Amino acid sequence: MNAPPEPTGVDLRPLSARSVVLSLLLGTHPPELPVKDLVRAVEPFGVGGSTLRAALSRMVAAGDLRRSDTVYGLSDRLLERQRRQDAAVHPATRPWGGEWEMAVVTATGRGPAERAGLRARLTALRLAELREGVWLRPANLRRPWPGDLDRVTRRFTARPEEPDPGLAASLWPLDGWATAARALLAHVARADRPADRFTALAAVVRHLLADPVLPAPLLPADWPGPALRAAYTDYRRELTEEMLGRARR
Repeated sequence: MNAPPEPTGVDLRPLSARSVVLSLLLGTHPPELPVKDLVRAVEPFGVGGSTLRAALSRMVAAGDLRRSDTVYGLSDRLLERQRRQDAAVHPATRPWGGEWEMAVVTATGRGPAERAGLRARLTALRLAELREGVWLRPANLRRPWPGDLDRVTRRFTARPEEPDPGLAASLWPLDGWATAARALLAHVARADRPADRFTALAAVVRHLLADPVLPAPLLPADWPGPALRAAYTDYRRELTEEMLGRARR
């Protein structure tokens, strides 16, 4: 089943059995459900039982899911994705005093794949690249730093001389992110069919993964990040209540 065309340009993706299962489990804690609950949970999104079971078999074979008797859960690889998603929806922050984190890449002789992997990891840590090999962000996040990155980077605390809002705007496309967030909020507000709402809220999560989670003084006015997180949190609560209600029937 495909999402209808979206005139506002928000990032809506086709709704498949696999995407429904992954979205349900990524938002479930712990991320596992019996097959009977999954069958009931996917019904509102137009996924039948036989389609679901075929998708589950393929996902286990591909390493997306693990199976224990009749219970399906996320694989270790996707547990890390769930942790990133949780951190995007509920970021752990601390008071900001004007300091910035800086990570300088010191490793040399790496191939293209290694460089791309390192860039992806630093981006996932919500750092932005000032110039090649120099990454930074405001020091307002509470998150663990992967120990193996210390072998390829050196970390510093910095305090820029230029105005902080200007630096933040040069590192992240804040206006573009906010415009897309407002379009998503408008789409969520007018989506009424279960499949449309599910597709829209999956797009909300993807967009939150790209939120730099900056301190308030560095953000444009009327930043829509909190509203987008509230919309997702409210929907997850509604979806969980609906799933529990169907499971009891």
